[in-house]
Amino acid sequence: MRIVRDAAALAAAVSAWRAAGERVALVPTMGYLHEGHLALVARGRELAQRVVATIFVNPTQFAPHEDLGRYPRDEEGDIAKLEGAGCDLLFAPPVEVMYPPGFATRIVMSGPAEGLEGTHRPQMFSGVALVCSRLFGLSRADVAVFGEKDWQQVMVIRRVVEDLAIPIAIETVPTVRAADGLALSSRNAYLDAEARQKAVELYRVLTHAAERLKAGATATEACGEAETRLREAGFRQVDYVALRSELDFSQMEKRIGPARALGAAWLGQVRLIDNLVI
Repeated sequence: MRIVRDAAALAAAVSAWRAAGERVALVPTMGYLHEGHLALVARGRELAQRVVATIFVNPTQFAPHEDLGRYPRDEEGDIAKLEGAGCDLLFAPPVEVMYPPGFATRIVMSGPAEGLEGTHRPQMFSGVALVCSRLFGLSRADVAVFGEKDWQQVMVIRRVVEDLAIPIAIETVPTVRAADGLALSSRNAYLDAEARQKAVELYRVLTHAAERLKAGATATEACGEAETRLREAGFRQVDYVALRSELDFSQMEKRIGPARALGAAWLGQVRLIDNLVI
């Protein structure tokens, strides 16, 4: 696996592959990789002859009070995992490559960025839209692969690609979970042993809420009950439990067609998110 840190080296590698008639898949990450990330690489290998993974902890999606400075990092371990997964190239740029001197562009998001994560982390989706647009342009990949755990983020990225006519396909991979159901996340590293045991309740509560919604309960009923159950399980704050359309991320009171139950809650200082297909 090649490791490059500047835009010119990335462009040269991709150009050589394209000249040979090979498709390129992109797997954007912020590092501290787990099996969920490696599932994205595996899907990329199914979709293209070449896979480019990126590691970049993107400052534009973090608010000043968030964990940019302490976000878990392990580049050496990440490199070993990517090599084992058959990744062809790792693009791990410094901030000045992604946002060079004079960089002045910002993206203002609405639509699927509104509500839920957009309410509780209002800076995030503009930063995600910006960094993904830049990675898409630098890599000139044919397809990008994302995990479904961050479903609202997937909807935002699809909206950006369509609105800006970016020539890239967006593919998703179902959430990869631990044996007890907890969605894998780099931020799970923040959980101590006691919090890790409690964390799985988010998945269990969302599973129960999804069953209630499938059976005809309203979002007010099922999601309200879920919030109560999370607080009883030891979550200090519940940001939301909600029902949204899988097609356009619009709000629903009753499930009509493909939908997702989504939740975000705090265990101590650790914020967990998850969602389930209904």
